[in-house]
Amino acid sequence: MGHLTPFLRIASMLLRRNCAVTLITATPTVSAAESSHISSFLHEHPQVKHVGFQIIQLPHSKQDDPFYLQFESTRRSVHLLHPLLSSSSPPLSAIFADFFVASSITSVSTKLGIPHYLISTTSVKFLCLLAYLPELISDPAKFDHSFTEVEISGLTPFPISSIPPPFKDPNHLFTKTLLQNSRALSKAKGIFMNSLQCLEAETLEAVNNGGVLSHSLPPLLPIGPLELYEIKTEKGQYMTWLDRQPAESVVYVSFGSRTAMSREQIREISKGLERSGHRFLWVLKSSKVDTEDKIQLKDLLGDSFLERTKNKGTAVKGWVSQPEILEHPSVGAFVSHCGWNSVIEAARRGVPVVAWPQHGDQRLNAEIVQRGELGIWDRKWGWDGDKELVCGEEIEKKIREVMGDEKLRKMAKKVGEEARKAAETGGSSEKVLSEVLEFLQK
Repeated sequence: MGHLTPFLRIASMLLRRNCAVTLITATPTVSAAESSHISSFLHEHPQVKHVGFQIIQLPHSKQDDPFYLQFESTRRSVHLLHPLLSSSSPPLSAIFADFFVASSITSVSTKLGIPHYLISTTSVKFLCLLAYLPELISDPAKFDHSFTEVEISGLTPFPISSIPPPFKDPNHLFTKTLLQNSRALSKAKGIFMNSLQCLEAETLEAVNNGGVLSHSLPPLLPIGPLELYEIKTEKGQYMTWLDRQPAESVVYVSFGSRTAMSREQIREISKGLERSGHRFLWVLKSSKVDTEDKIQLKDLLGDSFLERTKNKGTAVKGWVSQPEILEHPSVGAFVSHCGWNSVIEAARRGVPVVAWPQHGDQRLNAEIVQRGELGIWDRKWGWDGDKELVCGEEIEKKIREVMGDEKLRKMAKKVGEEARKAAETGGSSEKVLSEVLEFLQK
């Protein structure tokens, strides 16, 4: 969902600008949420042509991460697209592709005689790390304990502690997939970034001035925050609950579509929320893939917790409309894993964040949140399989801090104002997309 969501938003943005859109999706999907969102989007936008293609399944075991397998399977299957797209009517003007298929989409676009752009679903800073990955992997000494940072000339150093652990293993499936794609980034006409000047001005300027990774990256095109698209759904009970709460009084807690917390950590979060005394809306996951998530709320949290907190908070299992939650006036803070979509959605509304990164790009994203004065981050909180629990007392402290820090709330709102200006007509992000479409019309 972290990759699908920005694609559907960009498709919607293109439709509003009178473009003919073909949506290409791989089947089967991993999660039920993906399938339902694709179906709903196509139902609401019948003018969109849909091309679904069967991907080549890789041998795997139950221990393999299903999302990593999906990335690599899709990358290896992209060559199947050429015959499906060659007879497109009207003819395609360009391909906008996920950066996870950068290495294989080039040949398709070349055969079709059209340019291709990549869509990055992460921050500019993490994309720079991906572009540098072949060099990083080629020198294992860079991960020696004597090194505390990875240095890319022209950029602020990357703390070793923020480098995803799989990057230290060149044979890891995730790392091998990224390596293949990072070597092909420069072949794209440009890379769309769901990012903001106010959050990543220094990195964007360094890259687009040609002083950083010029051999590895094409122009970066910041078009964030991506416009939201509407899908008609029934109003969730959690939204009705939010409607009854005072302005900026609710702490929203969610760790994204991939992160399942251990039962022990869920227990500590429940302690922290209850002890904080603040209202809360908590979205829980007990399994990485939603179709396998069968445990009931009462079995995760216990009847006594639900009874004690029924006047203060609500807990939800299942998919929620996060942008709708963050846009709600009763939400005052967001405890987040710092997936990049979540960061930008919080920035769009100016909601202060308690950063609690879990894996992948999320520690670098948490650093951006902190430096951009959008939120706070305790670097000691573990990630990516670290066994140490974050105790309820620490969680309580951070919630009290984010809800009570008026200066932080003011700065977060300032980020929100900048985000809205960028997206509106004549704003910096809107101009970038308009210029690309003008180029494609020539």
